[in-house]
Amino acid sequence: MKKTIILAASAALLFPVVLSSCKSKAATEEAPASETAVLAVSTECYGDETTEAEFPVDEEGYIVIFDGSSLNGWRGYGKDHVPDRWSIEDSCMHFVRGEGEGGDIMFAHKFDNFDVQFEWKVSEGANSGFFYLGEEAQSPEGNLEYLCMSAPEYQILDNANHPDAKLGIDGNRQSASLYDMIPAKPQNSKPWGEWNTARVTVKDGKVTHYQNGEVVLEYELWTPEWTERLQNCKFSEEAWPAAFALLNNKHAGHMAFQDHGDEVWYRNVRVKEL
Repeated sequence: MKKTIILAASAALLFPVVLSSCKSKAATEEAPASETAVLAVSTECYGDETTEAEFPVDEEGYIVIFDGSSLNGWRGYGKDHVPDRWSIEDSCMHFVRGEGEGGDIMFAHKFDNFDVQFEWKVSEGANSGFFYLGEEAQSPEGNLEYLCMSAPEYQILDNANHPDAKLGIDGNRQSASLYDMIPAKPQNSKPWGEWNTARVTVKDGKVTHYQNGEVVLEYELWTPEWTERLQNCKFSEEAWPAAFALLNNKHAGHMAFQDHGDEVWYRNVRVKEL
């Protein structure tokens, strides 16, 4: 029997499990039951989550939103398609340098409370990032805002060879850091070309970053302390008022990987709603 979990377009709601029999009794006896999740996704910028997409659920109950075989549910930030510089190579989501259409790639379902895990590696000197709780926000003039204006960033970086690792304060631009705000400690990333594991949990505004199996930072969103952190970084009300307002606004949002112009690979992306 194949179990299908229906998840609502509002990411905070979980509908009852819907069971649908699609195998014969003999086939069921030959193979274990499989479980899938159906997520409502948006297929165009600013669009509602009205299209259903199906994803496998692993033995630990995580929804596998990238399994190495398909970009189902993904699209470019502010786009209705996947930019061609994002492709699948050796079961990895791969961003390639060079000509062609780029841009950040996002999963087109909004999550509220979640536990997301993935693996990443970068080329020598590369920079990228993982965004969460992102919105396709518009400026007063109706233009699409930058994703980093609404989404906290888990930094992805070759610490040894990219100059950003030495900028910021106390290493807060190194890998797994909350970019430009909180440094990841201990700093345990692996060299370029090697795989790292990443994990981010968000529960009622409480956020934890993990890198290679260790907790490296914790903080709480939408609190006076959060506002103070914003005021002391590039997203301050004076330096970037639109970003300050968006990042101070409590919201569910999208997960995304950044196009920073450098070659990077991601794999085994899975998420569980909390």
